[in-house]
Amino acid sequence: MTTRTGHRLAAVLLGPAMALLASAAPAAAAPASGSPAADVSVGQLVLEPTARGYQGNLPITVTNRGRTETYFSVTIVEPVGGSIGNLSPESACGYQGLRDNRRVVDCMVPGPNLKPGQRRSFSVAFEALTTPRNVAMVAPGGQVSVNAGNGSQEIADTEDFTALFRSTTGSLRNPVPYVQDSQARASISTAGAATLVRQADGSYQGRLPVTVAWAGDTAHDLLFVDATLPAGVQVWGTDPQDLPSFFTNFPVPGGRFMAGEQRNFDVLLRAEPETVPGDLGRVTFELSTNWDGDVVADADPADNTASFTVTAVEAG
Repeated sequence: MTTRTGHRLAAVLLGPAMALLASAAPAAAAPASGSPAADVSVGQLVLEPTARGYQGNLPITVTNRGRTETYFSVTIVEPVGGSIGNLSPESACGYQGLRDNRRVVDCMVPGPNLKPGQRRSFSVAFEALTTPRNVAMVAPGGQVSVNAGNGSQEIADTEDFTALFRSTTGSLRNPVPYVQDSQARASISTAGAATLVRQADGSYQGRLPVTVAWAGDTAHDLLFVDATLPAGVQVWGTDPQDLPSFFTNFPVPGGRFMAGEQRNFDVLLRAEPETVPGDLGRVTFELSTNWDGDVVADADPADNTASFTVTAVEAG
């Protein structure tokens, strides 16, 4: 049986911009005295339509208003769930949870400590995996806070920002509200049967073609499949594979889905050498959507399961 731990492990291993979610560490020791203060200012986040949803960068500038040289960090709330990416220049960031179903991350300001009066600019990438539309859209709720570099995580200044989605016609005028889906719309289908063939080591191995389709744009880290298997039969991986399988469950390879995307891959199956050739029984795959370690409700759970039979045969 799949456990919540398995889902959470997969979410840790695969999410938007794993480099972004690395553990944060101060660039240098905090000063023993003084009262660091800072200003933060943000530019405009314009998300441009691309072949894979919308992409854009938010400019951020931090200024040291204190009297001591020190480090600073920024806490960023994404305006669209699952959209935040890496800093440029790169810097270590730590995941801080969700706010209204949107990620919150804490990142070190790139580069060395800031001297009094010094300012530093960088940018944060965003990607919204929703279908580009012929009208402009707007999503409020983004926020950047700068934290004083005295080890207390004291907020020195805060700026709000919105995400503006440029239309496919190039316009930013008269934007309509962007409303992200709250329910998943995923489906899974498989071939009706899998045949496992005896190998040189005595085990039986085979593969099963699988198709997973995704509609909508709900926030998600990955899609996950739980398998109900006959005794002695295991999931041995996927092809392609970018995360390990857990013998009774596996992540759908390829990471997050774009709205309207369909993905084909093979599931590798294995039976133990002592298995008696013949009909081994029926396997059921159950598909779920994972966001922040939890399962997202699906708008149509009926197409989240697929079943097939498994047969073991001698080689040749």
